[in-house]
Amino acid sequence: MDDLALVIDLHRDGARQGPGGDEETRLAIRLSGLKPGENLRIADLGCGTGASALVLAGALDARVIAVDRLPAFLERLERRAAEAGLSGGIEPLAASMDALPFDEGSLDAIWSEGAVYNLGFASGVRAWRHFLKPGGVLAVSDLTWLTRQRPAELEAHWRQEYPEVDTAAARMAILEDSGFSPLGYFALPEACWLDNYYRPLQARFAAFLSRHDHSPAARALVAAEQAEIELYEANAASFGYGYYVARRSGD
Repeated sequence: MDDLALVIDLHRDGARQGPGGDEETRLAIRLSGLKPGENLRIADLGCGTGASALVLAGALDARVIAVDRLPAFLERLERRAAEAGLSGGIEPLAASMDALPFDEGSLDAIWSEGAVYNLGFASGVRAWRHFLKPGGVLAVSDLTWLTRQRPAELEAHWRQEYPEVDTAAARMAILEDSGFSPLGYFALPEACWLDNYYRPLQARFAAFLSRHDHSPAARALVAAEQAEIELYEANAASFGYGYYVARRSGD
């Protein structure tokens, strides 16, 4: 089994494939000003197994196109949507975020929780803007510095892993320079990382290793995930996910 297959196997049974929370998605919805009953068409990019897509479909009675490049995650999303009685509101779509099949100006909103890093924050928000209707909403969460000063080793780590990590102020400036009017920002609380993502992930380690006979590749993946968890636990005051909500402007 190759490395990607191992990653899929470890994460596909998770409710989330990254930090987040249902209440935080609902808060972003409130900041967006979107309301149910408006026949909204929303793309959830990098949806994973559907945590945010389920909230969007339920809270807004919207048509949600749930986009992920991994069919295994979309299959899990379809089962979850059926269990929640939301199958009619969610359309799974296997596609890459840098090759989206949407028409220009066809979406009321684009959501992307913890996935814009695949393109980079600036590249992502600029590439996705033209898919939105005038006044359409963009809501993304992304890695953000939470303090002015950070440990040198922490900065070195993230500069290597995600060079675009920056402060909320810098992210807001990018949004404005890219043709968006910011509507709101908040940082995800620690529970979104620990209770909603990392602890359930750790609980799957033993079964995952057993399924793969404790192979070197499986052990290496678990070790990398554990190292990421420990990095966050030691530095949660300095970095996290910022959640950014903005409106397309300036046409």
